Amino acid sequence: MEKHHRFSIWYLLIGIWIVLLLQHSIVSMLAIRTIPYSEFLKLLKEGKVTEVAIGTNQIQGRLAGDASPTGRSILFRTVRVDPEIAKLLAQYNVTFKGEVESTFLRDLFSWVVPIFLFVGVWYFFMKRMTGQQPGFMTLGKSKAKVYMEDDLQVTFDHVAGVDEAKQELMEIVEFLKEPQKFAEIGGKMPKGVLLVGPPGTGKTLLAKAVAGESHVPFFSMSGSDFVEMFVGLGAARVRDLFDQAKKRAPCIIFIDELDALGKARGIGGAAGHDEREQTLNQLLVEMDGFDPTVGVVLMAATNRPEILDPALLRPGRFDRHILVDRPDKKGREEILKVHLKNVKVGDDVDVETIANMTPGMVGADLANLVNEAALLAVRRKKKKVTMKEFEEAVERVIAGLEKKNRLINEEERKIVAYHEVGHALVALSLPGTDPVKKISIIP
Repeated sequence: MEKHHRFSIWYLLIGIWIVLLLQHSIVSMLAIRTIPYSEFLKLLKEGKVTEVAIGTNQIQGRLAGDASPTGRSILFRTVRVDPEIAKLLAQYNVTFKGEVESTFLRDLFSWVVPIFLFVGVWYFFMKRMTGQQPGFMTLGKSKAKVYMEDDLQVTFDHVAGVDEAKQELMEIVEFLKEPQKFAEIGGKMPKGVLLVGPPGTGKTLLAKAVAGESHVPFFSMSGSDFVEMFVGLGAARVRDLFDQAKKRAPCIIFIDELDALGKARGIGGAAGHDEREQTLNQLLVEMDGFDPTVGVVLMAATNRPEILDPALLRPGRFDRHILVDRPDKKGREEILKVHLKNVKVGDDVDVETIANMTPGMVGADLANLVNEAALLAVRRKKKKVTMKEFEEAVERVIAGLEKKNRLINEEERKIVAYHEVGHALVALSLPGTDPVKKISIIP
């Protein structure tokens, strides 16, 4: 699914309103009020003038707080200067000086500060909407997670149940280890390897295993991370990703959920599609532009290959497609053995039996099954996980929690039992069907 960070006009309106409010407050606070000379004399005699500065043709000063309706001292200015003003000021004990304060810096401050505040508010919202990027200059940077050689501890030993896919990928590992061997005879490795299969079958794990076996850096990024609200940002991230990869070659670039980025162009007309298509075009350009002998291998994963743009799948781009399908019974046994390595199990646990009970499950389902069984054992204060926990975990994963409080009368229970036995008898009577392991009428 495509992930877009959409900009709300309300953010902009709120920011503008805050800036205008602050500017009004600052300007009103620093504003200089022009008053007639007669009013100045009146305020002077009433003792409301606290200080003044006498210029050539104007007097500028400050009035006491009780002279303002707001109770705050205000600035004033009068455009006439009486030659006897010094005597008057001395008579009423008002401090004065002989030069008028310049208002240039004050006026500049009243306009510059709101602008900086507006930029700050805008930056705050942009930062939140672009995934907490640290600054403006990093918006076009790749968001890929980089795993160096020492960070990846995943190898083909951690991947089970997909022997055919591992066999295909061994060639990629050999190329990353010894690229000169392929260059000597003029051979070129595929620029792109597309892993296709249902969710949870281990596509991402396979890509990490290739990097772990090859001892090369691994750049991992989701297809939705390329597309943002800013036009051209996705294309900039694609360029930056390939630039980083070329500097650290040999390495692997892995794009998960490629269908979020590589959907066929021209489908739909919603906002954001132009940006996604520009990003896709840039990816196609980069795949055409980099030298395959450099040692950069592009891998991607998708569970919806039918919606990908045909330009991505042509020879010279993602020209090698590897199916990572649901494991068969033997594959499920191998996956279970991998996940059971760190789990204390009882002597009665039979991996083959668990594999028989889990047809159609993928690697992620089996990992969850093992974890559920371990949690059940801990809940029952057992030191080891027994076959009983695995059987209950299978039922829990497939059918959900047991509804112990649901009341079923005797007649309804009898009807359900006859119905389920009928299913079991039909399965036993027909050749080639899966064996019946358990019958239950518990809701």
